Amino acid sequence: MIYSMTGYGKSSVQIDELSVEVEIKSLNSRFLDLSLKIPRVLADKELEIRNLVKEHVRRGKVILNVYLEKTGADKKVAEIDKAGLDSVINILNELKQKAGIKSEINMDSLLAFQNVIFTEQVEDNSREFEITVQGIIEAIKNLLKMREQEGKHLVEDLKKRMKIIKDSVDSIEHIHRNEIELYFDKLKNRAKDLLKDLDQFDDRLKMELALLAEKYDVTEECIRLKSHIEQFDMALNDGDEVGRRFNFILQEMNREANTINSKSISTKITNFGIKIKEELEKLREQIQNIE
Repeated sequence: MIYSMTGYGKSSVQIDELSVEVEIKSLNSRFLDLSLKIPRVLADKELEIRNLVKEHVRRGKVILNVYLEKTGADKKVAEIDKAGLDSVINILNELKQKAGIKSEINMDSLLAFQNVIFTEQVEDNSREFEITVQGIIEAIKNLLKMREQEGKHLVEDLKKRMKIIKDSVDSIEHIHRNEIELYFDKLKNRAKDLLKDLDQFDDRLKMELALLAEKYDVTEECIRLKSHIEQFDMALNDGDEVGRRFNFILQEMNREANTINSKSISTKITNFGIKIKEELEKLREQIQNIE
């Protein structure tokens, strides 16, 4: 299965007085880049949460936000950290003195440092962690559904563009021999303008035609391009971490397309070669979004 790296998932879970809301989204990234925003009550569970996400997501810039709330009579008010409060007051007094401010310290000034002066006293966060895990798993499932759907659209587009490339290769194979002969006829006609009798050079002309046919032959390049197309299709059907494999295949295809263009003595072949490179570039952009 081909997965896109772009997706979004959300979940809400409530058990008794505890409720959790989880949001997770992912964007393109060469590796797994995981960013977490979790409640302070779960700070000691960060590593476990990271490992949970890694079990299901292998690549992408992933942003996970967890919002936890306790409702009802059992909801606890955060307690004052006396040491933290004293530290904030000392800092504010020192700032007042250095800045020459005479106004008194008010509640608004103190609340600006509420993360320092308030602390949540939680002896056991196992229930909070349990419900959070449920929410994260559900959100990840929704994320993967979206990534799978986006992956299907990507596969359709990749197949369409690869079909254009294959048709172009077929056209080059079909016309390149005739294009060499046309090119030779042009050279032959130019030679007629310089020489009165070309018959005496007939053997030499045949040799030159053979040399041109060898020099500008693109049969091997077309065969290799078709082989790479088959490998690409096989990778699509495999669907197991194919992003890097696609990159390699497209690099090799681009190399063959460059060789065809360098050998081209025909506007028709050049146009087909340009079309192949255009589609390869579009494919390269698309596969950056594949896990």
